[in-house]
Amino acid sequence: MVARTKDKFYLLSLGCSKNTVDSESIAQVLHQNGMKGVSTPRTAEVLIVNTCGFIDAAKQESINALRDLVETKRAGQMVIAAGCLSQRYGANLVQEVPGLDGVIGTRRWMDIFDLVTRLRQRTHPEPLYHLPTDAKTVGLDERGVLRTSVQGASAYIKIADGCRRPCAFCAIPKIKGTAVSRPTESIVREAVHLQEQGAREIILIAQDLTDYGYDLGLKDGLAHLLDAIVAAAPDIPWIRLMYAYPGYVTPRLMETMAKHQQILPYLDMPLQHGHRDTLLRMKRPAKIEWVYETVGKLRAMIPQLCVRTTFIVGYPGETDAEFAGLLQFMRDLQFDRVGAFKYSYEIGTPSALLPHQVADEVKQARWEQLMELQQGISLAKNQALVGKTLDILVEGHGESEDEAGNASGNTISLGRSYRDAPEIDGYVIVDGELPVGEIVPVRVTGATTYDLIATVDTNQPIVIQPGQVYGEGMIPLNGIRS
Repeated sequence: MVARTKDKFYLLSLGCSKNTVDSESIAQVLHQNGMKGVSTPRTAEVLIVNTCGFIDAAKQESINALRDLVETKRAGQMVIAAGCLSQRYGANLVQEVPGLDGVIGTRRWMDIFDLVTRLRQRTHPEPLYHLPTDAKTVGLDERGVLRTSVQGASAYIKIADGCRRPCAFCAIPKIKGTAVSRPTESIVREAVHLQEQGAREIILIAQDLTDYGYDLGLKDGLAHLLDAIVAAAPDIPWIRLMYAYPGYVTPRLMETMAKHQQILPYLDMPLQHGHRDTLLRMKRPAKIEWVYETVGKLRAMIPQLCVRTTFIVGYPGETDAEFAGLLQFMRDLQFDRVGAFKYSYEIGTPSALLPHQVADEVKQARWEQLMELQQGISLAKNQALVGKTLDILVEGHGESEDEAGNASGNTISLGRSYRDAPEIDGYVIVDGELPVGEIVPVRVTGATTYDLIATVDTNQPIVIQPGQVYGEGMIPLNGIRS
């Protein structure tokens, strides 16, 4: 073995933010056992890809990454596939990527160093597997690792894993198992730790946030958890909620969001479709009236609320009338943010057996029509913010361009408002160099389909001190000021 690679690991994390949290936890386990993370594969003994197995494009990206590492590995190096793709395909993954040394799934990723030890000790070239199907990934909080991922001034906390919903198109229950909640006290302890580290935003994530605590015997578990975090970590300005399940946004949760200034008026609630018949085939909540009623209640209680959702077009059996119903649903409810996906055939899911699969060209045409509709809605909502003042979390700097696309030499700052979740939503672009990691008030001067243009609001003096807000008195960090 090349001496410089000993006890070093390279970890590539693919897929969603929940996977990123798992990757951070895997790294912590390896650090606990004397290993050091490095940024390039050639200087590491252990090469790990935490894979995604949710849709075809993500699966292929994971397979390609594994193949690249296997093809270039040297004597003394080992390549391990971890995560969702590993759990879903198990030992069969080696058929796609010959030369893999180890495969570890989602249920016991905390045993990663045990697998590394076994690989170091093996006397044969065959791959080793660690793929239990009935183990809990969260809830026990083993080995003392944090279930967080820090990205600049923002941090994700995974509060649960797995899912007990029956969605016909989704393989997550097969990959992750049923929903398992983490103890409230562990999550609150991590929030306090992040506060001490200077985090400005905490993003709570799970396959289904609104199912939190069901397995612990809690009613309205998410609302209780939010109350506990707000009380224990009052100096974290922003708390963001991702992935709420339709039908489980309860009055208690609405009240909790409305009463706590720290909880951003932002809710990601993937609805998947807007026509009852399609939703029934998807095995999703199909009471469309509930959505109208609930979104109306939320907007009445939280006037500044930003609602993000996702839709699937081209689901098996989707007729022209059903698709037209989805478009009307979007016109009616005027969602702030929308992500759209073309249905992806998933082996082993109930939807894979449905008749009347929609042709690819029809999926593409419907996707384009949906996105065109949403772009108009998004632009109008952004234009309505011109002249308003927003608080933004500054994430970095760049250089502006002229009309020809050439660098102008002028520095700009990139930030996110309460309406913008990391990586999936837009930015607020501000002239000048603002302090990275701070929350700054800016006045919106222009709008595009997805982004806002702004200048520093000179009427709101900026005072950058730990634990303080900006300006005179308490500025509502999750609000808009006229």
